[in-house]
This record gives sequence, C-alpha cells and structure tokens, in this order.
Amino acid sequence: YLVHALQDTQGWDKAKANGLLDFLKELKAKGTIRNIGFSYHGDKHHFKQVIDDFEWDFCQIQYNYIDEHSQAGREGLQYAFSKGVDVVIMEPLRGGSLVGRMPDVIKKIWDKADVKRAYAQWALLWLWNQPEVSVVLSGLNHETHIQENIDAACMAKPGVLTEDEQELLSEVKDTYLKIMKVGCTGCSYCLPCPKGVNIPMCFNSFNTYHLFNEGHTKIQYLLFNSGATGGKNALASQCVDCGKCERVCPQHLPIRTHLKAVKKEMEPWWSKPLIGTVRTGLKIAKVFSGKNKKKPAEEA
Repeated sequence: YLVHALQDTQGWDKAKANGLLDFLKELKAKGTIRNIGFSYHGDKHHFKQVIDDFEWDFCQIQYNYIDEHSQAGREGLQYAFSKGVDVVIMEPLRGGSLVGRMPDVIKKIWDKADVKRAYAQWALLWLWNQPEVSVVLSGLNHETHIQENIDAACMAKPGVLTEDEQELLSEVKDTYLKIMKVGCTGCSYCLPCPKGVNIPMCFNSFNTYHLFNEGHTKIQYLLFNSGATGGKNALASQCVDCGKCERVCPQHLPIRTHLKAVKKEMEPWWSKPLIGTVRTGLKIAKVFSGKNKKKPAEEA
C-alpha cells in the first residue's frame, strides 16, 4: 500500500491528524496490507522525519544521476536504508530526458566508454550500482526497451560500474547541468494552468533549444503552442503570475521565473506577426479548399 506524495510537513501532519497511521496499522494487522510505503517529493530533512515517524516497509523517491542531491537524494536514500526501509526509485530516466536524442557534447562523452551501452542502461546501472536501491521503476514506450531493461537488470548488482565508468557518468551529469535551462521532468503536476499555459511543453522546447542549438525549435514552439495551427494559445506569455503551478511542483521549481525566461527568449518581436500570418494563411487555404470540392452530383 503506497501513501502518495507525503512531501511537506503540513500534509504529513494533516494525514496523521486524520488517523492515517491507525488506518495503516489496522489493515496490516488484518493482513489486508502486506507492506506499507510512501512516495515523496519534498526535501531531505522532512524526509527523515517521515521515515522516523512510522514503521515503514518501503518508500518511493525520485532519484537519478542528475537528481543525485535533489529532494530526498542520496542522503535520504542512505538514511532510509540505515533504518531498514526498502527504497523504490521513480524517475530513473528523468521523464525520458536521459535517453533518446543526445546533444553532441554529451554524445562525445558517452563515446569515450570502453563498454558501449544504451543511454537507459547507463542510467539504470548507475542506480543498481548502489546497494541501497531495492527496486527501479523504468517506464517503457517501445518493445525494444523491454529487452534493454532485461539486459540491464541481469547486470544489476552493487559494484557493477568501474571507477572509470562512474567518472564518465559524473562528467555527463556536469555537462547536462551546464546546458539544461530548466530541471522539469514533464510530470504535468502543474497542469491545468488557469490561463492554459502548457508549462511542460514550454520548458521542453526551451531546454531543447539550448541542448541542440537549433533555430527551428523556436518556430515549432511558436506554431504548436500558440494555437496557430489549431487549439488554444498555450505560450509562456499567457502566464499571469498566479503561482498555482509552483505550489504543486514536485521539483519545487520557480516556474513563473522560468516562464518569463521562456517568453523573453522564445517569443521575440517577430513572433506575433509570424503567428498572425500562419493563421491567415490557413484560413485562406481552408476557404479555397472548400470551393474546389466537387459536389457528389457533379462527380456523377
């Protein structure tokens, strides 16, 4: 049984005040629950408090080679382990941002490895290299990923990575952190935005623009997020600074500040004329397309 998102003192105190601990103890005594755990996105100090407040069987934390010291982090992982609490890892691939297409500067680092592996395998083995990690939750979106995960799991044991390989991973991490603008994992907890801003999409476009230095990313951001080709305006400039998103962000990101940066860099002076031109062009094309359609009788 997983108690979801115990990520701040207020929420944890409220849960206890409403009888959560008695509820869990009762169901475990009946045999309805075998193992009791909680998932967590807060800081390491509050994490230790939650660990100490109850006899947990396991916990679930976000942890990967980029977020080594974010949220509960390595310190929280080791603390839970020292208390006999098993640790389940979520976001091992950081929402998929640690796999797939790679910036050239990071590709060059991976190419230095003596043993060639899939990007996902590097990330998973970094976790399994640590004796404190019990289970890794790896998301799959293609059949080939199943075999890659199996291959990595077959090597899963502490000490699987050499010192040289660990240094390589550290170099990849340092490089990522230098070029990545926003530490968004795309979890979408911030949605829906009251003004319709597609926050994860805005940050993904912003990061992609800086990771790959491709000018067309800015055009794609403007066309797809503005509603010019269909849908509603979801650009960063729609933000009214209400702060609702920041109150629910598991990463505790200064979302409003980041959205201002996205607006400044991804929505230049020529963005509105471009969006207007595309909208007008599509309307004209639609009109002409309708006129050129033949009626069934004429076709007969």
